[in-house]
Amino acid sequence: MSESKNSPTFIRLLQGLTELPTGARMIIVASMHLLLFALAYVGAFAVRFDLTIPDAWLSVMWKGMPIILGIKLAVFGIFKMYQGWWRYVSLYDLLDLARALAVSGALFLALCIFGDVLSPPRSIYVLDFGLSLVLIGGARGSLRLIREALTAYLPSSPDRQNVLIIGAGDTGETLLREVNKNINLPYKVIGFLDDAPNKQGLKIQNATVLGPIDRLKHFVDKHNVSTVLIAMPSASSEQLRRVVELSKQAHVETKILPAVENILSADFSVRQLREVSISDLLGREPVRLDMQSIGRFLQGRRVLVTGAGGSIGSELCRQVLRFAPAELVMVEMAETPLFFIHKELRAEHEDILVPYVSSICDKARMREIFNQHQPDVILHAAAYKHVPLMEANPCEAVKNNIEGTQVIAELASELQVGTFVLISTDKAVNPTSVMGATKRITELLIMSIQRREENQTRFCAVRFGNVLGSNGSVVPIFREQIKKGGPVTVTHQEMTRYFMTIPEAVQLVLQAGAFGQGGEIFILDMGEPVKIADLARDMIRLSGLTEDEIEITYTGIRPGEKLFEELAINEDEVDTTRHKKIFIARKEVTGLDELHEHKGDLLSSAHDGDNNQVREKLRDLIPTYVTPTLRKNVVSLHGHKKSAS
Repeated sequence: MSESKNSPTFIRLLQGLTELPTGARMIIVASMHLLLFALAYVGAFAVRFDLTIPDAWLSVMWKGMPIILGIKLAVFGIFKMYQGWWRYVSLYDLLDLARALAVSGALFLALCIFGDVLSPPRSIYVLDFGLSLVLIGGARGSLRLIREALTAYLPSSPDRQNVLIIGAGDTGETLLREVNKNINLPYKVIGFLDDAPNKQGLKIQNATVLGPIDRLKHFVDKHNVSTVLIAMPSASSEQLRRVVELSKQAHVETKILPAVENILSADFSVRQLREVSISDLLGREPVRLDMQSIGRFLQGRRVLVTGAGGSIGSELCRQVLRFAPAELVMVEMAETPLFFIHKELRAEHEDILVPYVSSICDKARMREIFNQHQPDVILHAAAYKHVPLMEANPCEAVKNNIEGTQVIAELASELQVGTFVLISTDKAVNPTSVMGATKRITELLIMSIQRREENQTRFCAVRFGNVLGSNGSVVPIFREQIKKGGPVTVTHQEMTRYFMTIPEAVQLVLQAGAFGQGGEIFILDMGEPVKIADLARDMIRLSGLTEDEIEITYTGIRPGEKLFEELAINEDEVDTTRHKKIFIARKEVTGLDELHEHKGDLLSSAHDGDNNQVREKLRDLIPTYVTPTLRKNVVSLHGHKKSAS
């Protein structure tokens, strides 16, 4: 991207230099270095002899000139010191410069001593090194400083917004530096706001820490600020909520930088700034992965993902490709979602992607796919997951979730697939819904296969709660309701859920799969539970509105829903792993005998379309499953007790 035509002539000249063909640019830069080398060498003699060089030493100087210049040009070329030399100069560049000059000086000294070419005064070697470092380092630094100073003090144009940076730490300083060096960015930094008392009044580059964050509105009004840039990667959800609320009161836009881990994983750019999202306000710590163990788990392996078009399945595909698998087989029953995820990924990975439109319940089709690709790892994400829909369609939930899992798991064991990872849910714990009950049975199913003597496959399940932004989840529903002007519908004031972002959930699934030895039910630490009503209020605020403008209405708990999901990490019920967010359920797996006794009848009832019988069979298999009839009886009983009291 070229600099603006309105840029100062100096900046446009520098930009023109960077846009020259590589060969021409290298010649110009090498020539500039050659001139500075010569000045430093002559300057060394001038300093040594108090600016009056005797004739005898003049001849020595001129004789040594082509030698030292040739050595420096060659060494600097070998050390690649002519590349990118003015725009991003830093302390590391100066260290590289010192190293190149030291090597050049050492070679010149060796040639003079052992080659008996000439014998300059010994101080010349040190003086030449020092002057070269000052001249070349100063030239490089000056070019950058002049450019950034001119950029920073350009008159504001209609397109440039006055901005405040919240957070005067390392991330804030990096953000300011990025803004200062890039004239194309539409920002002019007015200053910092930070609550640390020891930072008040400090000057960072060309900007001052103006005051604490609580004075945001004052400085917004004083300096006509239009945008607030949040540079606090370690801020808690409460701190971010406070900044968002203050910005809303000041009628300014808020943008946020990603976590430090994300900045370090790619070239930092101010274009990573984005709108504050609901996931920021949940205060989730960034996931730290054991990349080596996941690499050993996936690199060079043939990986099969079921449900590849869904929210979790598609993200599994994205994340798996980070670890260079030999092949990624994508199985999905819905044609359109599979089309879009395949289209997204094939640009860079077309040679290893194989998409299949297929139901996991079609055993013949799945056997054909398994035989053709012989997967090493299976990530089983295919499932019907929407609780109210599955309450209305229990037979389909059983056929897809249980029978489909049985097909995939049996084939995995038969063909000795290395690892099978089942994506499970917190709703499988003491289930109150058909969906939760079917997922609990899938956990029992893979544990049953794991215990067979002939089985060679490592089976494990990963259980977690709701994921933000998944298809049909509450966040996109709230967003659409807010867009339409409300109301935002919440089932109950006390409805509470655990939340996790889709990438975070998938990364932890892969990490758990890499840990799996066979037979584990992994539980992901979902952090603190969140009230759905609070989530709705946060989303309304992020939209720049208030509850006076967007109404929240309560519609009542839907069939199969719980007020609170049971995913809390109790130290007495779990074992730790090498990852602080991944635990293993310690409770002995029970219900395997009932599974063998009643599973066939359950599947027969599902194929017969007998919804009531399916619910009763689920109850036989999962004693803790509460059917709708039992729920009504419990509610009625509680009502009678209240009346009697």
